[in-house]
Amino acid sequence: MSAIDDFLAMLAAERGAALNTLAAYRRDLQNAEEHLGDLSKADRAALTKLGNAWADLAPSSVARKASALRQFYAFLADEGVREDDPSSALPRPATRRPLPRILSHAEVEALFARAELEAFTDSPAALRMLALLELLYGSGLRATELVSLPLSAVPRDAPLITVTGKGGTTRIVPMSSAARAALSRWLVVRPQGKHLFPSRNGKHLTRVRLFQLLKELAARADIEPEKVSPHVLRHAFATHLLEGGADLRVLQTLLGHADIATTQIYTHVDSARLVALVNERHPLARARRGD
Repeated sequence: MSAIDDFLAMLAAERGAALNTLAAYRRDLQNAEEHLGDLSKADRAALTKLGNAWADLAPSSVARKASALRQFYAFLADEGVREDDPSSALPRPATRRPLPRILSHAEVEALFARAELEAFTDSPAALRMLALLELLYGSGLRATELVSLPLSAVPRDAPLITVTGKGGTTRIVPMSSAARAALSRWLVVRPQGKHLFPSRNGKHLTRVRLFQLLKELAARADIEPEKVSPHVLRHAFATHLLEGGADLRVLQTLLGHADIATTQIYTHVDSARLVALVNERHPLARARRGD
């Protein structure tokens, strides 16, 4: 096996990296190897050449590629393959992570109002939509986590859901009383199958179909469909919890983030909201607009 193969095997075994993550690391490392030759033998002078090779890439792409190489060389040092770590010679572009898009409280209320109105018909499609919406916004699940939930993940006697997230990691997330009520109604009409949201082919609802259902609901609720997606609702769940005083560590656990740095993006969202509020509502700001 090559050094790259050994590194990827470590990521899979020790960190539970998903297949897509492993494929992305492999592409980045093999791309660097095309420029430098055997990465396990490249020195600092060789790594500085990557700055020119990556000159036309976006800063975020350069940062991702450099991160893959830093982890690779740290692995080689840990394994005793190399005595030095040349990764300090890699470029360090200044990147700013884009703030996630979220929905306002009013928009979330409009979505729920429409879903609840349609659920009064007790049609299976409407009850399923309400249950999906409750779990996306009420528990902050990722799209894949939600659609792939097995029926056994929802105990009938506890307000908790067992979720399998990225890399096969499992976490327990709470379920609101409204979500439990919506699920109870859905379970009465739910078709047979091992998944909580089964499809006609014997598998589960697809992510693509979930996206479509949400955008169709948004249109019926007079919200621009482009603004609504499963991930936007997950962002809204996190941001609105933070606004309500939730602890960042608790939020990290609920969202299933391996690194709290990922969760901290929501503190920036909240800060941006506060700045916008001051700019919009402060008396001096209004007076200057009037001038």
